[in-house]
Amino acid sequence: MINFRIVTLHKPFLFFCFLIFFFSLSAQVFPAKNYPKGYFIYPVQAKIALAANFGELRPNHYHMGLDCKTDQKQNARVVAAADGYIAHIRIEPSGFGRSIYINHPNGLTTLYGHLNDFFPELEKYVKEQQYKMESWLVFLDIPPDLFPVKQGQFIAFSGNTGGSQGPHLHFEIRDTKTDKVFNPSLFGFPIPDNVPPTLIRLAVYDRRISTYSQTPKLYVLKKINARLNDAVGQGKYIPASPIIITNTDRVSFGISAVDKYTGSYNPNGIYEAVLYNDDEPVVGFQLDNISYDETRYLNAHIDHKLRASGGPFVEHLSRLPGYPEGVYKDFSGDGIINLEDDSVHQIKAEVKDAYDNISVLQFQVKRGLINENKYKQDLSEQKFSPGFVNVFEREDIQVILGEKDLYDSINFIYAKKTSITPQAVSALHTVHTALVPVHGYYTIRLKTDRSLQNIDDDKIIMQRTWGSKMDVVKPNKEGEWFTGKFREFGNFQLLVDNVPPVISPVGIRDNANLSRLSQIIFTVTDNMKEIKNFRAELDGKWLRFTNDKGRSFIYKFDEMCLPGNHELKVSVEDEAGNVATKIFHFVR
Repeated sequence: MINFRIVTLHKPFLFFCFLIFFFSLSAQVFPAKNYPKGYFIYPVQAKIALAANFGELRPNHYHMGLDCKTDQKQNARVVAAADGYIAHIRIEPSGFGRSIYINHPNGLTTLYGHLNDFFPELEKYVKEQQYKMESWLVFLDIPPDLFPVKQGQFIAFSGNTGGSQGPHLHFEIRDTKTDKVFNPSLFGFPIPDNVPPTLIRLAVYDRRISTYSQTPKLYVLKKINARLNDAVGQGKYIPASPIIITNTDRVSFGISAVDKYTGSYNPNGIYEAVLYNDDEPVVGFQLDNISYDETRYLNAHIDHKLRASGGPFVEHLSRLPGYPEGVYKDFSGDGIINLEDDSVHQIKAEVKDAYDNISVLQFQVKRGLINENKYKQDLSEQKFSPGFVNVFEREDIQVILGEKDLYDSINFIYAKKTSITPQAVSALHTVHTALVPVHGYYTIRLKTDRSLQNIDDDKIIMQRTWGSKMDVVKPNKEGEWFTGKFREFGNFQLLVDNVPPVISPVGIRDNANLSRLSQIIFTVTDNMKEIKNFRAELDGKWLRFTNDKGRSFIYKFDEMCLPGNHELKVSVEDEAGNVATKIFHFVR
């Protein structure tokens, strides 16, 4: 009894000493960066302020640049960040909308996205190319000597085009040869930041089983007395329970954290986190440079299942088995801590922003009782693992996942029932759960469950649903099988689609006088929500309709429509090949 009381009395004191020691340690485990600071200027003429930073967590991808605010309005002047030449133009309904790529002499490329009009000479050139290609959606390679630019030169007006949710400029810095995207915050832009990241919660995982076979234990974090080795730009956090007892001998951790810069309330993404076990660095991640080929690996960086279930973002402080090194660096393991005895492990997570402000999480972990019955596999389940080709087969379905399609193992779930959809020609197959992410496009093959004697095979589509989301593809017919490729799990069936899209003019009718209108607008809808092609012809010649955000198709009257009588023909095709056509006559 006396010994017990002595140990109890000394724990707070020992833990307090441990905090002072641990928080005084800060090692540079990632190599220092050597980017050209001062080479680029801030790219938009507006108050310097960010809505989002590089590496911020987004659905299925990392945010790949800086979102520069434009004083909450459109048409701020966007300028070239350095000398160079305009190398590419992209126009698309989603993504960056209207964007400019500038190549620079130092081997870097800057990208400017969500733009409105380009400067007049460039706007004229792009329009000519669109008419030449008969396509509003374009990705143009521009000769180097056609549009040279100087630093600070006006290149476009800012906007809200593409996948933007509000007025801003999306700005990126890339390696010209590899297209690798660098973190612009490392290039010395005048953005003041002495605010350390905010740590919100700790997640604890039992790594005897897959991360997808569990819900992590979450611990709210609290910021402790700043007098402990206090410094500007440093935060210190502990969980409410400083000693975590876990009922497994293999454990990993994750954190929820955000960052802010001085004077801003926007919760941005963190830059770096390193996990230490007994003062030895184990694993860390750093959002320094990411390519678009790698950006979907965000789904392995976060607990996707937790987030997709309505939970918070949690970033793994471990590298999942199906994630190549990417943003992670293994120092002495992949982040799984082996609790081989009853000793207490001292754990630290050091979290930084791109301006070297640091927050530190410290706690202890100890192995508790282990229930071995918990780990006995249900023999009725089929296990899929990353690094292998995984196949599931029944008489009317085949699912084939490539070796790089999974991030962690899953106990594959399958169910089948009769479809209640009138157009269905197959059963409804539930293929696992969309809460678990898939990296690549995997193959799914289905057979019909009824005769197709009076059905046109070309009108059969494969549909995936999950909640309110729907995807359709035109499958390939291979004997009795219909084959499609998808990037998410969900509910699958084959449907016959004989319904053409619906073309709805907005504010115009046949034989109308449109002299007072400035534009023509059409909305297009389809029962399967997928529009494959849209084409408009004025007096037999292609006419450019814009389609920003994939909503309405808009033609603004210009020199392509001279005064007089005209015929406008609009044709729309859906994924199944159904075509709708409307012809309008009007006077201009």
